[in-house]
Amino acid sequence: MKRSIVGFRLDEEDHWVAELDCGHGWHVRHQPPFVERPWVASEDGRRSRLGSELDCVRCDRMEWPEGLTEYNRTPEFDETTIPAGLRSEHSTKKGVWGRIRVFSGVLHYHVNAPVGHTFRLDPESSGVVVPELAHRVEPEGPVRFRVEFARKQEPA
Repeated sequence: MKRSIVGFRLDEEDHWVAELDCGHGWHVRHQPPFVERPWVASEDGRRSRLGSELDCVRCDRMEWPEGLTEYNRTPEFDETTIPAGLRSEHSTKKGVWGRIRVFSGVLHYHVNAPVGHTFRLDPESSGVVVPELAHRVEPEGPVRFRVEFARKQEPA
């Protein structure tokens, strides 16, 4: 899944990491002859890459990024109170992650391309909502669940 570079940071071994708008990091080392990225060695070079896109395989794998902060949650829904918007295809905004928590019953979580998969969620499992990835939910009989929203906390 293509994600924009929004910044850079050094990791604990002093390697450059591109910070992506999804919240994941992506190492952008310059290691000739294997990897040619001379632009990473200078501040001007890194600045020139802000806004460019990288393929975030961690989003493709629906991996929850480190350092997210919950900022909102839905009320608890059951099979009769699920809003029409959740039952139809929708997505979160850029940088907004969600976690579907099922308290009882079973909820089918349908995720569109590139994942293209249906997850069966129950109280033992939760669903990860990736930013900007179209999805919908469908109850399997009686169910109780909510969605918790998280994002990277902006530096003060």
